[in-house]
Amino acid sequence: MSIALRVLIFGAIIFLIDLYFYQAISTILKGTSPAKRLYAFYIYWGFTAFTFILFLTTTVLGFAGLPQFIRVYLVPLLVLIIISKLIGSVFLAVDDIIRLFRWIGTYIFKAPVIETMEVVKNPHAISRLKFLNYIAVGMAALPFASFIYGMVKGAFDYTIHNQKVVLPNLPSEFNGLKIVQISDIHSGSFVSTKHLEDALKIVMKQNADIIFFTGDLVNNRSDEAVPFIDILSTLKAPMGVYSILGNHDYGDYVTWESVEAKAKNLQDLKDIHAKAGWKLMLNEHVVLKKGDAEIALLGIENWGGHLNFPKYGNMKKAYEGAEKYPVKLLLSHDPSHWSVQVIKDYKDIDITFSGHTHGFQFGIEIPGFKWSPSQYVYKQWAGLYSENNQHVYVNRGLGFLGYPGRVGILPEITVMQLYNS
Repeated sequence: MSIALRVLIFGAIIFLIDLYFYQAISTILKGTSPAKRLYAFYIYWGFTAFTFILFLTTTVLGFAGLPQFIRVYLVPLLVLIIISKLIGSVFLAVDDIIRLFRWIGTYIFKAPVIETMEVVKNPHAISRLKFLNYIAVGMAALPFASFIYGMVKGAFDYTIHNQKVVLPNLPSEFNGLKIVQISDIHSGSFVSTKHLEDALKIVMKQNADIIFFTGDLVNNRSDEAVPFIDILSTLKAPMGVYSILGNHDYGDYVTWESVEAKAKNLQDLKDIHAKAGWKLMLNEHVVLKKGDAEIALLGIENWGGHLNFPKYGNMKKAYEGAEKYPVKLLLSHDPSHWSVQVIKDYKDIDITFSGHTHGFQFGIEIPGFKWSPSQYVYKQWAGLYSENNQHVYVNRGLGFLGYPGRVGILPEITVMQLYNS
Protein backbone atom coordinates (compact mmCIF):
# COMPACT_ATOMS: atom_id res chain seq x y z
CA MET A 1 0.00 0.00 0.00
CA SER A 2 1.43 3.36 -1.02
CA ILE A 3 2.12 6.12 1.51
CA ALA A 4 -0.45 8.39 -0.13
CA LEU A 5 -3.17 5.74 0.11
CA ARG A 6 -2.36 5.01 3.77
CA VAL A 7 -2.55 8.71 4.61
CA LEU A 8 -5.84 9.02 2.73
CA ILE A 9 -7.43 6.02 4.47
CA PHE A 10 -6.25 7.11 7.92
CA GLY A 11 -7.44 10.68 7.33
CA ALA A 12 -10.87 9.44 6.21
CA ILE A 13 -11.23 7.19 9.27
CA ILE A 14 -10.23 9.95 11.69
CA PHE A 15 -12.57 12.43 10.00
CA LEU A 16 -15.55 10.05 10.12
CA ILE A 17 -14.99 9.17 13.79
CA ASP A 18 -14.68 12.82 14.73
CA LEU A 19 -17.65 13.88 12.62
CA TYR A 20 -19.82 11.23 14.27
CA PHE A 21 -18.70 12.03 17.82
CA TYR A 22 -19.07 15.76 17.23
CA GLN A 23 -22.83 15.18 17.19
CA ALA A 24 -22.71 14.71 20.96
CA ILE A 25 -20.60 17.82 21.48
CA SER A 26 -22.85 20.02 19.36
CA THR A 27 -26.00 18.65 21.05
CA ILE A 28 -24.67 19.38 24.52
CA LEU A 29 -23.58 22.89 23.50
CA LYS A 30 -27.03 23.85 22.19
CA GLY A 31 -28.27 26.80 24.17
CA THR A 32 -24.76 28.06 25.01
CA SER A 33 -23.35 31.26 23.59
CA PRO A 34 -22.13 31.37 19.97
CA ALA A 35 -18.63 32.19 21.23
CA LYS A 36 -18.47 28.98 23.31
CA ARG A 37 -19.70 26.90 20.41
CA LEU A 38 -17.09 28.49 18.15
CA TYR A 39 -14.26 27.84 20.63
CA ALA A 40 -15.37 24.23 20.97
CA PHE A 41 -15.47 23.88 17.19
CA TYR A 42 -11.94 25.17 16.70
CA ILE A 43 -10.46 23.15 19.58
CA TYR A 44 -12.19 19.93 18.52
CA TRP A 45 -11.33 20.10 14.83
CA GLY A 46 -7.89 21.52 15.61
CA PHE A 47 -7.12 18.29 17.46
CA THR A 48 -8.34 16.33 14.45
CA ALA A 49 -6.06 18.29 12.13
CA PHE A 50 -3.11 17.88 14.51
CA THR A 51 -3.69 14.10 14.70
CA PHE A 52 -3.68 13.87 10.92
CA ILE A 53 -0.51 16.00 10.62
CA LEU A 54 1.28 13.85 13.21
CA PHE A 55 0.30 10.68 11.36
CA LEU A 56 1.54 12.20 8.12
CA THR A 57 4.85 13.17 9.77
CA THR A 58 5.24 9.69 11.24
CA THR A 59 4.55 8.11 7.87
CA VAL A 60 7.18 10.25 6.16
CA LEU A 61 9.90 10.26 8.84
CA GLY A 62 9.17 6.90 10.44
CA PHE A 63 8.24 6.43 14.08
CA ALA A 64 11.88 6.16 15.17
CA GLY A 65 12.61 9.50 13.50
CA LEU A 66 10.31 11.41 15.85
CA PRO A 67 11.65 13.16 18.97
CA GLN A 68 11.50 10.93 22.05
CA PHE A 69 8.84 12.94 23.87
CA ILE A 70 6.50 12.72 20.87
CA ARG A 71 7.11 8.97 20.53
CA VAL A 72 6.62 8.21 24.22
CA TYR A 73 3.82 10.60 25.15
CA LEU A 74 2.18 12.53 22.32
CA VAL A 75 1.45 9.66 19.92
CA PRO A 76 -0.07 7.44 22.66
CA LEU A 77 -2.08 10.44 23.91
CA LEU A 78 -3.65 10.97 20.50
CA VAL A 79 -4.39 7.24 20.24
CA LEU A 80 -6.14 7.43 23.63
CA ILE A 81 -8.26 10.32 22.38
CA ILE A 82 -9.32 8.31 19.33
CA ILE A 83 -10.14 5.25 21.47
CA SER A 84 -12.15 7.40 23.89
CA LYS A 85 -14.17 8.84 21.00
CA LEU A 86 -14.85 5.33 19.72
CA ILE A 87 -16.15 4.32 23.15
CA GLY A 88 -18.39 7.37 23.25
CA SER A 89 -19.60 6.65 19.73
CA VAL A 90 -21.07 3.34 20.90
CA PHE A 91 -23.56 5.33 22.98
CA LEU A 92 -24.24 7.67 20.08
CA ALA A 93 -25.08 4.59 18.05
CA VAL A 94 -27.75 3.73 20.64
CA ASP A 95 -29.11 7.24 20.18
CA ASP A 96 -29.23 6.78 16.41
CA ILE A 97 -30.93 3.39 16.67
CA ILE A 98 -33.65 4.95 18.82
CA ARG A 99 -34.10 7.69 16.25
CA LEU A 100 -34.29 5.10 13.48
CA PHE A 101 -37.06 3.19 15.24
CA ARG A 102 -38.94 6.42 15.92
CA TRP A 103 -38.67 7.35 12.27
CA ILE A 104 -39.92 3.91 11.21
CA GLY A 105 -42.74 4.24 13.73
CA THR A 106 -44.05 7.39 12.08
CA TYR A 107 -44.60 5.42 8.89
CA ILE A 108 -46.01 2.24 10.44
CA PHE A 109 -48.50 4.02 12.67
CA LYS A 110 -49.04 6.98 10.34
CA ALA A 111 -48.49 9.35 13.21
CA PRO A 112 -45.58 11.31 14.56
CA VAL A 113 -43.76 10.02 17.58
CA ILE A 114 -45.01 12.01 20.56
CA GLU A 115 -42.14 13.87 22.19
CA THR A 116 -44.32 15.59 24.78
CA MET A 117 -44.33 12.62 27.14
CA GLU A 118 -41.47 14.28 28.96
CA VAL A 119 -43.67 17.14 29.85
CA VAL A 120 -43.58 19.86 32.27
CA LYS A 121 -43.60 17.82 35.44
CA ASN A 122 -39.91 18.60 35.84
CA PRO A 123 -38.78 21.81 34.14
CA HIS A 124 -35.17 20.58 34.41
CA ALA A 125 -35.81 17.23 32.70
CA ILE A 126 -33.52 16.34 29.81
CA SER A 127 -34.89 14.57 26.77
CA ARG A 128 -33.75 11.01 26.37
CA LEU A 129 -31.75 11.81 23.25
CA LYS A 130 -29.85 14.63 24.91
CA PHE A 131 -29.27 12.41 27.94
CA LEU A 132 -27.63 9.80 25.69
CA ASN A 133 -25.35 12.46 24.27
CA TYR A 134 -24.26 13.37 27.80
CA ILE A 135 -23.65 9.68 28.47
CA ALA A 136 -21.61 9.37 25.26
CA VAL A 137 -19.34 12.26 26.22
CA GLY A 138 -19.08 11.02 29.81
CA MET A 139 -18.17 7.48 28.75
CA ALA A 140 -15.52 8.89 26.42
CA ALA A 141 -14.13 11.12 29.17
CA LEU A 142 -13.97 8.37 31.84
CA PRO A 143 -11.34 6.10 30.23
CA PHE A 144 -9.48 9.14 28.93
CA ALA A 145 -9.24 10.64 32.44
CA SER A 146 -8.19 7.27 33.89
CA PHE A 147 -5.42 6.82 31.37
CA ILE A 148 -4.20 10.38 31.79
CA TYR A 149 -4.01 9.76 35.55
CA GLY A 150 -2.09 6.55 34.80
CA MET A 151 0.42 8.56 32.76
CA VAL A 152 0.91 11.32 35.31
CA LYS A 153 0.78 9.31 38.54
CA GLY A 154 0.54 5.57 37.97
CA ALA A 155 3.62 5.24 35.77
CA PHE A 156 5.93 6.26 38.60
CA ASP A 157 4.01 4.99 41.64
CA TYR A 158 6.66 2.41 42.49
CA THR A 159 5.15 -0.27 44.70
CA ILE A 160 6.92 -2.80 46.90
CA HIS A 161 5.50 -6.33 46.86
CA ASN A 162 6.71 -8.37 49.82
CA GLN A 163 6.70 -12.13 49.36
CA LYS A 164 7.83 -15.07 51.51
CA VAL A 165 8.49 -18.43 49.88
CA VAL A 166 9.28 -21.74 51.58
CA LEU A 167 11.81 -24.01 49.87
CA PRO A 168 12.11 -27.17 51.99
CA ASN A 169 15.62 -28.02 50.76
CA LEU A 170 17.04 -24.55 51.40
CA PRO A 171 20.21 -24.83 53.53
CA SER A 172 19.85 -23.20 56.93
CA GLU A 173 22.66 -20.77 56.07
CA PHE A 174 20.36 -19.27 53.40
CA ASN A 175 17.32 -19.07 55.67
CA GLY A 176 15.85 -15.57 55.32
CA LEU A 177 17.77 -14.80 52.11
CA LYS A 178 16.44 -11.44 50.90
CA ILE A 179 16.10 -11.07 47.14
CA VAL A 180 15.04 -7.88 45.39
CA GLN A 181 13.76 -8.40 41.86
CA ILE A 182 13.10 -5.72 39.25
CA SER A 183 12.21 -6.27 35.62
CA ASP A 184 11.31 -4.57 32.34
CA ILE A 185 12.91 -1.19 32.85
CA HIS A 186 12.44 -0.26 29.17
CA SER A 187 14.86 2.65 29.49
CA GLY A 188 13.88 4.01 26.08
CA SER A 189 10.51 5.01 27.55
CA PHE A 190 12.04 7.33 30.16
CA VAL A 191 12.43 10.91 28.93
CA SER A 192 14.63 11.84 31.91
CA THR A 193 16.77 10.03 34.45
CA LYS A 194 14.85 11.25 37.52
CA HIS A 195 12.13 8.60 37.79
CA LEU A 196 14.43 5.63 37.29
CA GLU A 197 16.84 7.12 39.81
CA ASP A 198 13.97 7.39 42.31
CA ALA A 199 13.03 3.75 41.71
CA LEU A 200 16.55 2.42 42.23
CA LYS A 201 16.89 4.41 45.44
CA ILE A 202 13.87 2.51 46.73
CA VAL A 203 15.54 -0.74 45.67
CA MET A 204 18.69 0.09 47.61
CA LYS A 205 16.70 0.94 50.75
CA GLN A 206 15.53 -2.69 50.91
CA ASN A 207 19.03 -3.88 51.92
CA ALA A 208 18.84 -6.97 49.74
CA ASP A 209 21.32 -9.83 49.97
CA ILE A 210 21.11 -10.22 46.19
CA ILE A 211 19.41 -8.35 43.33
CA PHE A 212 17.88 -9.84 40.18
CA PHE A 213 16.97 -8.01 36.98
CA THR A 214 14.84 -10.19 34.72
CA GLY A 215 15.14 -8.62 31.28
CA ASP A 216 14.08 -5.87 28.87
CA LEU A 217 16.51 -3.13 29.77
CA VAL A 218 15.66 -1.33 26.51
CA ASN A 219 12.79 -1.10 24.04
CA ASN A 220 14.85 -1.78 20.92
CA ARG A 221 18.36 -0.28 20.87
CA SER A 222 21.27 -0.42 23.27
CA ASP A 223 21.86 3.34 23.11
CA GLU A 224 18.57 3.88 24.97
CA ALA A 225 20.32 2.65 28.13
CA VAL A 226 23.50 4.70 27.77
CA PRO A 227 22.20 7.79 29.67
CA PHE A 228 21.27 5.52 32.59
CA ILE A 229 24.51 3.59 33.07
CA ASP A 230 25.61 5.62 36.09
CA ILE A 231 22.19 5.20 37.71
CA LEU A 232 22.09 1.46 36.98
CA SER A 233 25.53 1.09 38.53
CA THR A 234 24.17 2.32 41.89
CA LEU A 235 22.56 -1.08 42.38
CA LYS A 236 24.73 -3.03 44.80
CA ALA A 237 24.20 -6.09 46.98
CA PRO A 238 26.55 -8.25 49.10
CA MET A 239 25.96 -11.31 46.90
CA GLY A 240 25.86 -9.35 43.65
CA VAL A 241 23.47 -8.09 40.97
CA TYR A 242 22.47 -10.66 38.36
CA SER A 243 20.64 -9.97 35.11
CA ILE A 244 19.27 -11.64 32.00
CA LEU A 245 18.04 -10.51 28.57
CA GLY A 246 14.39 -10.08 27.59
CA ASN A 247 12.77 -10.26 24.16
CA HIS A 248 13.16 -6.51 23.55
CA ASP A 249 16.89 -6.57 24.24
CA TYR A 250 17.81 -8.36 21.02
CA GLY A 251 16.75 -5.59 18.62
CA ASP A 252 14.31 -7.89 16.85
CA TYR A 253 11.60 -5.24 16.47
CA VAL A 254 13.52 -2.70 14.38
CA THR A 255 15.10 -2.83 10.95
CA TRP A 256 18.90 -2.86 10.91
CA GLU A 257 21.11 -1.83 8.05
CA SER A 258 23.03 -5.12 8.34
CA VAL A 259 23.33 -8.31 10.35
CA GLU A 260 26.58 -6.96 11.75
CA ALA A 261 24.87 -3.80 13.02
CA LYS A 262 22.27 -5.84 14.88
CA ALA A 263 24.98 -8.06 16.40
CA LYS A 264 26.95 -4.99 17.49
CA ASN A 265 23.84 -3.56 19.13
CA LEU A 266 23.43 -6.72 21.21
CA GLN A 267 27.09 -6.73 22.17
CA ASP A 268 26.86 -3.08 23.18
CA LEU A 269 23.92 -3.94 25.42
CA LYS A 270 25.87 -6.76 27.04
CA ASP A 271 28.69 -4.30 27.66
CA ILE A 272 26.25 -1.91 29.35
CA HIS A 273 25.29 -4.65 31.83
CA ALA A 274 28.99 -5.09 32.58
CA LYS A 275 29.59 -1.33 32.94
CA ALA A 276 26.71 -1.19 35.43
CA GLY A 277 28.42 -3.92 37.46
CA TRP A 278 25.74 -6.51 36.73
CA LYS A 279 26.53 -10.15 36.04
CA LEU A 280 24.65 -10.88 32.81
CA MET A 281 23.75 -14.56 32.68
CA LEU A 282 23.71 -16.12 29.22
CA ASN A 283 22.52 -19.72 29.47
CA GLU A 284 24.71 -20.46 32.47
CA HIS A 285 24.67 -20.95 36.21
CA VAL A 286 26.67 -19.66 39.13
CA VAL A 287 27.10 -21.00 42.63
CA LEU A 288 25.88 -18.85 45.52
CA LYS A 289 27.71 -19.50 48.79
CA LYS A 290 26.99 -18.79 52.43
CA GLY A 291 29.37 -20.39 54.85
CA ASP A 292 29.78 -23.98 53.74
CA ALA A 293 26.39 -24.08 52.02
CA GLU A 294 25.86 -23.70 48.27
CA ILE A 295 22.86 -23.25 46.00
CA ALA A 296 22.68 -22.67 42.24
CA LEU A 297 21.45 -19.64 40.35
CA LEU A 298 20.64 -20.26 36.69
CA GLY A 299 20.03 -17.55 34.09
CA ILE A 300 18.92 -18.08 30.52
CA GLU A 301 18.33 -15.89 27.51
CA ASN A 302 14.77 -15.18 26.41
CA TRP A 303 12.64 -18.30 25.95
CA GLY A 304 9.07 -17.60 24.82
CA GLY A 305 6.52 -20.34 25.33
CA HIS A 306 3.95 -18.93 22.90
CA LEU A 307 2.95 -15.92 20.74
CA ASN A 308 6.06 -16.51 18.61
CA PHE A 309 8.39 -14.84 21.08
CA PRO A 310 11.98 -15.93 20.41
CA LYS A 311 13.60 -18.94 22.05
CA TYR A 312 17.22 -17.92 22.53
CA GLY A 313 17.44 -19.63 25.90
CA ASN A 314 19.19 -22.95 26.39
CA MET A 315 18.14 -24.64 29.62
CA LYS A 316 20.23 -27.72 28.99
CA LYS A 317 23.38 -25.62 28.81
CA ALA A 318 22.47 -23.55 31.88
CA TYR A 319 21.45 -26.60 33.93
CA GLU A 320 24.46 -28.77 33.18
CA GLY A 321 26.55 -29.09 36.33
CA ALA A 322 23.88 -27.62 38.61
CA GLU A 323 22.25 -30.99 39.39
CA LYS A 324 24.12 -31.49 42.66
CA TYR A 325 22.94 -28.34 44.42
CA PRO A 326 20.00 -28.71 46.86
CA VAL A 327 18.22 -25.57 45.64
CA LYS A 328 18.11 -24.04 42.19
CA LEU A 329 16.87 -20.54 41.37
CA LEU A 330 16.18 -19.62 37.75
CA LEU A 331 16.03 -16.24 36.01
CA SER A 332 13.89 -16.49 32.84
CA HIS A 333 12.22 -13.43 31.35
CA ASP A 334 9.05 -14.94 29.90
CA PRO A 335 6.80 -16.73 32.46
CA SER A 336 5.36 -19.04 29.80
CA HIS A 337 8.77 -20.77 29.86
CA TRP A 338 7.95 -22.02 33.35
CA SER A 339 4.73 -23.77 32.36
CA VAL A 340 5.91 -25.01 28.95
CA GLN A 341 9.37 -26.36 29.85
CA VAL A 342 10.55 -25.84 33.42
CA ILE A 343 7.88 -27.73 35.38
CA LYS A 344 7.83 -30.51 32.79
CA ASP A 345 11.53 -31.16 32.20
CA TYR A 346 13.31 -29.56 35.17
CA LYS A 347 11.34 -30.58 38.22
CA ASP A 348 14.10 -29.65 40.67
CA ILE A 349 14.11 -25.96 39.71
CA ASP A 350 12.65 -24.60 42.93
CA ILE A 351 11.66 -21.10 41.87
CA THR A 352 11.74 -19.10 38.65
CA PHE A 353 11.87 -15.30 38.51
CA SER A 354 10.18 -13.75 35.46
CA GLY A 355 8.73 -10.49 34.15
CA HIS A 356 7.64 -9.68 30.59
CA THR A 357 3.85 -9.28 31.02
CA HIS A 358 3.82 -5.84 32.75
CA GLY A 359 0.44 -7.02 34.05
CA PHE A 360 -0.71 -5.35 30.80
CA GLN A 361 -0.12 -2.03 32.68
CA PHE A 362 -3.87 -2.07 33.24
CA GLY A 363 -6.18 -3.90 35.58
CA ILE A 364 -7.58 -4.15 39.08
CA GLU A 365 -5.67 -5.22 42.18
CA ILE A 366 -7.39 -5.17 45.52
CA PRO A 367 -6.92 -7.54 48.48
CA GLY A 368 -8.29 -10.93 47.45
CA PHE A 369 -8.90 -10.01 43.81
CA LYS A 370 -6.84 -9.17 40.77
CA TRP A 371 -7.80 -8.91 37.12
CA SER A 372 -6.07 -7.79 33.96
CA PRO A 373 -6.44 -8.49 30.23
CA SER A 374 -3.00 -10.05 30.63
CA GLN A 375 -4.58 -13.13 32.22
CA TYR A 376 -6.23 -14.04 28.92
CA VAL A 377 -2.79 -14.37 27.34
CA TYR A 378 -0.64 -15.67 30.22
CA LYS A 379 -1.63 -18.18 32.90
CA GLN A 380 1.04 -16.67 35.14
CA TRP A 381 0.98 -12.91 34.72
CA ALA A 382 1.58 -11.18 38.10
CA GLY A 383 2.76 -12.42 41.47
CA LEU A 384 3.51 -15.92 42.80
CA TYR A 385 2.24 -19.16 41.24
CA SER A 386 2.97 -22.68 42.45
CA GLU A 387 2.62 -26.21 41.17
CA ASN A 388 3.65 -29.11 43.36
CA ASN A 389 6.94 -27.91 44.91
CA GLN A 390 7.86 -25.50 42.12
CA HIS A 391 7.15 -21.78 41.99
CA VAL A 392 7.32 -18.89 39.55
CA TYR A 393 7.20 -15.24 40.50
CA VAL A 394 6.12 -12.79 37.77
CA ASN A 395 7.25 -9.23 38.42
CA ARG A 396 4.86 -6.56 37.07
CA GLY A 397 7.74 -4.55 35.62
CA LEU A 398 9.33 -1.25 36.57
CA GLY A 399 8.91 0.70 33.33
CA PHE A 400 6.32 0.84 30.59
CA LEU A 401 6.00 0.30 26.87
CA GLY A 402 3.47 1.56 24.34
CA TYR A 403 1.07 3.21 26.75
CA PRO A 404 3.25 5.54 28.88
CA GLY A 405 1.46 4.86 32.14
CA ARG A 406 -0.19 2.36 34.42
CA VAL A 407 -3.78 2.02 35.60
CA GLY A 408 -4.39 -0.36 38.48
CA ILE A 409 -1.26 -2.47 37.86
CA LEU A 410 1.54 -0.36 39.31
CA PRO A 411 5.30 -0.59 38.66
CA GLU A 412 6.79 -3.20 40.97
CA ILE A 413 9.80 -3.75 43.18
CA THR A 414 9.69 -7.30 44.54
CA VAL A 415 11.17 -8.06 47.94
CA MET A 416 11.26 -11.82 48.45
CA GLN A 417 12.62 -13.78 51.40
CA LEU A 418 13.35 -17.49 51.20
CA TYR A 419 12.88 -19.90 54.13
CA ASN A 420 13.14 -23.65 54.58
CA SER A 421 10.06 -23.96 56.78
